[in-house]
Amino acid sequence: MRDDFRMDGRLIYLMGPSGSGKDTLIDAAREPLRALGCEVVRRVITRSAESKGEEAVGVSLAEFERHRREGDFALFWHANGLDYGIPIEIDQWLSTGCHVLMNGSRGHLLAALERYPTLLPVLLTVKDDVLRERLLRRGRESLVDIEARLRRNGQFVADGSIGDVLIHRLDNSGDLAVTVKGLLSLLKLSAKPDQI
Repeated sequence: MRDDFRMDGRLIYLMGPSGSGKDTLIDAAREPLRALGCEVVRRVITRSAESKGEEAVGVSLAEFERHRREGDFALFWHANGLDYGIPIEIDQWLSTGCHVLMNGSRGHLLAALERYPTLLPVLLTVKDDVLRERLLRRGRESLVDIEARLRRNGQFVADGSIGDVLIHRLDNSGDLAVTVKGLLSLLKLSAKPDQI
């Protein structure tokens, strides 16, 4: 992290296996989060903008590389055959006291913690039977791929912390409104009294 970089807001780093409902949660929580002074950042992804899923900025691999070289990303990583970037503008939001929610990757959490040591890691979990049903309904993966995702889901659930950093768990197996309320409660509980 740069010596001159001041961070008054907090980065909320949302993680979870594919099919856990991160995009649905983010969409449902967007306005309540904004009311608490928290913005939701749109990821830049090397996939078509027409692809189903989260509200992201789709770019070509060449465009992504250009943005990376020019320092346009605060964070970036490669996963599942795609490149992901978080726009540098989040540094400005954080420095003005705004909290920022991002859709992150568990595999990139340690690198994110190096840059944002006060980030709030939130792991969205979901029961295997619910996850299987969601993945089947989504229809993007084969049965073999779905079973592999379910095994990875077990690994997600097993991890409770990384070093001294506690990973907060949020179950998204049931009613979405309950999950939204849980996310908002985590943000309120983790904030300084003068921040929210």
